[in-house]
Amino acid sequence: MENPPVPAPSRGQEISSLEKMTHIIYTLQAGGLLVGFSLVAAVIVNYIKQDDVQGTWLASHFRWQIRTFWFTLLWAVLGGLTFVFVIGYFILVADGIWLVYRIAKGWIFLNEKKQMYAASPLS
Repeated sequence: MENPPVPAPSRGQEISSLEKMTHIIYTLQAGGLLVGFSLVAAVIVNYIKQDDVQGTWLASHFRWQIRTFWFTLLWAVLGGLTFVFVIGYFILVADGIWLVYRIAKGWIFLNEKKQMYAASPLS
């Protein structure tokens, strides 16, 4: 006897699954405050799943998350390089605060099912 074919997920089910993935990525980013490698894992998942969210409101969250990673890394490197000059300490503290802000704002918008960026009038 043959197994019946499995129906393809509807777009609503697919969005729900991608929404859960976006929550997981925010969780990984938040974990990055304690374990830095978690941030790397989050951006890897972002890049792997990026094509799946294209054309959905979640694409803006993925863009937000990817930018959060790269700018956090940039400021962490600059803070690390200038740490011996004391200014690096302040850069690292500001970077940590900025990371918390980005994660909190993104997660709040995700829970409210809002895009991260306002739609431009030209799009």
